[in-house]
Amino acid sequence: MSDLLTVHDQMGREVTFSFPPKRIVSLVPSQTELLIDMGAPVVGRTKFCVHPKEKIKQLPIIGGTKNFRFDAIRELKPDLIIGNKEENYPEGIEELQKEFPVWMSDIFTLEDAFQMMKDLGRICDLDTRADQIIQACRNAVESVKGTKSGKVIYFIWKNPWMVAGKNTFIDHMLAHLGYQNLVTEERYPELTAKQIAALNPDKILFSSEPFPFKKKHLLEVKDLWQNADCELVDGELYSWYGSRLREWGGSLNS
Repeated sequence: MSDLLTVHDQMGREVTFSFPPKRIVSLVPSQTELLIDMGAPVVGRTKFCVHPKEKIKQLPIIGGTKNFRFDAIRELKPDLIIGNKEENYPEGIEELQKEFPVWMSDIFTLEDAFQMMKDLGRICDLDTRADQIIQACRNAVESVKGTKSGKVIYFIWKNPWMVAGKNTFIDHMLAHLGYQNLVTEERYPELTAKQIAALNPDKILFSSEPFPFKKKHLLEVKDLWQNADCELVDGELYSWYGSRLREWGGSLNS
């Protein structure tokens, strides 16, 4: 027999659910990976939840992060849904809240991420495993702190060019590594090629997601920003705020 537990999520909302939850639907790729790594009972995920690869394929897909298939979620009968303020769409979350307990994260910094991990550990009655993952993540990100330098622009999209600005987890990670993000606008502004050139970056980082930048794209922009060093980077490392942070320990050149 499950007990009821009431907690506050990272948006300050009160959430009451059966403790410990036995059927979790996760709406965020980085948190899906974390929950599975912790041993939580995940029964549904989005099509963008692709890690851990050896375990994820058996889980039903409930749509994307911004277009839920509500019937598919209902069929899974979750006793808890885990989402994120930025990655999920408010209308969808509001609809889900009418039928299910929904716990939301809201993450801008590494400390926000570690708190989310601790909260989910408590929520799932997996505190010890969560603490182990948190320590491994802390060790990994600490090992790369201040290892980079220079003025950068971080690209997330093409046509139009979209970049990571302030008030984002990516911006926090750039600063943690030692980079100076030249983009002062908040969130993910669009920039023209001329605006990018005027910022005069030392380096332009092309993320592997959400737009799948490849080597061919670096060749295409060679003449646009001749003074900048263009580099492909693993977008999951810069933007996934779950257990994938452990990968930084072996990724000094990413």
